[in-house]
Amino acid sequence: MISVSDYYKSLFGQKVYKIALDAGCTCPNRDGTLGYGGCIFCNQSGSGDFIPERNLPIERQIENAKTIVNSKFSRKAARGETVNKKYIVYFQNFTNTYGDQDRLCSLFKKAASFPDIVGIAIGTRPDCLSEKMLSFLGELSRKTFMQVELGFQTANEKTAQYCRRGFTNNIYIDAVNRLHKASEGRIHVVTHIIFGLPGDSADDMMATVKTAVNSRTDGIKITVLYVVEGTDLATEYRAGKLKILEKDEYFELLQKAVKQLPENMVIHRLTGDPPKRILIAPEWTANKRQVMNEIRNIIKASENPIPN
Repeated sequence: MISVSDYYKSLFGQKVYKIALDAGCTCPNRDGTLGYGGCIFCNQSGSGDFIPERNLPIERQIENAKTIVNSKFSRKAARGETVNKKYIVYFQNFTNTYGDQDRLCSLFKKAASFPDIVGIAIGTRPDCLSEKMLSFLGELSRKTFMQVELGFQTANEKTAQYCRRGFTNNIYIDAVNRLHKASEGRIHVVTHIIFGLPGDSADDMMATVKTAVNSRTDGIKITVLYVVEGTDLATEYRAGKLKILEKDEYFELLQKAVKQLPENMVIHRLTGDPPKRILIAPEWTANKRQVMNEIRNIIKASENPIPN
């Protein structure tokens, strides 16, 4: 397995930071195409809770995001060290290949043209990849690094239906294949998985990891299910209908999961980063630094790398 930090360094020769942007998209689970309200775990702001205001032009969003990230370089700059900043812009919120295709393609192309931007990452749904969008992404991948992140979450079809995911496993598997085919393998496909969804057993979660691996996804993101305000999940949790994974339970699942990953799999995430202001449970996820340190220690015992 390969940490995402090492993966980016192998491509760009240095550390690269992702900066989150908002393309102003919605989701077929929200606009009535498939349903309303979104998935049961998704709040009104979508998957991105640390993004710029969506009404800002893309130029302002990029500059504002850079300002936040640049504070990480302040110590090196103070010591007189040269810092060549490189960024991947991450269109994270909601479904970023859904909507006006011409507008979105123009937005992605524009973002890729900014100085110090070495790649584009796009979060989307497997069922929202039109042939026009695939063709565009394939062409753009010839000019810049292209990463497409697919929300899969679970291979348990009953759980997926309960969570209002809105597509079958076959659509996800097909989407990975179509992305690779459209770009001749240049697009780096990342799969999002959630452990602890209602109805998922430990075996179901391991089957989800196996399904992602077998799909030939290039990278993986795993997080524990967390409950935030403004979601249907929050209502169920407060009604006592939902059990959230304890930290030790989640760590044990991670240990089993990483053993299934091939050597060339890029690990992008093994824990989430829920916004503290609206987090309900589990409380242990609020301290990301401590959780990451504990995960590193656990995986280190298994001699497997953990992403920075």
